[in-house]
Amino acid sequence: MRRLTAEQVEREIAALDDLDLKALQQRWRELYKVKPPYKIRSSFLRRAIAYRLQEIVYGGLKPRTRKELARIAADLCAKRAGASNAAIESADTSYRTPSRALLLSPGTRLLREWNGTMQAVEVVDDGFVWHHKTYRTLSAVAVAITGTKWSGPKFFGLHGKSPSAAQARTAPPGPLSEGAP
Repeated sequence: MRRLTAEQVEREIAALDDLDLKALQQRWRELYKVKPPYKIRSSFLRRAIAYRLQEIVYGGLKPRTRKELARIAADLCAKRAGASNAAIESADTSYRTPSRALLLSPGTRLLREWNGTMQAVEVVDDGFVWHHKTYRTLSAVAVAITGTKWSGPKFFGLHGKSPSAAQARTAPPGPLSEGAP
């Protein structure tokens, strides 16, 4: 591949918007020397091609950074595999692996207004504290607050593409406000 200048790369990146899917797939093959993934969207192809063009001109990640990312990925895969195996092998059916989407740090406070009262829940190492009582799951807290079955993450607005009426707000650590039980 010919050596590109910074100006040429900028022009090529700008021209990507005018390419159709077939042309983008061909450009991918030229740059990556492999076929593009099956059913990949053109918007992703454009971003990946732009990244590769910039990588050629400006250089990629430093070896140390690549090594660190590989280590992090391996650790994450090992944790997920270990958690999945533990859940399968466990005779205790109440044990569940934590959701990948719901990783809250201890000290985080979740605030939710319910029936005119602000409810505050603090994340701790072994669950969630609401009204000085520790609950194992956020759903258990939501049930305690509402008296009906709720998905805790949904109740606190932690799932979904856009915030719902049950929008969660996080607050800095501090004393919990006392809502009505």
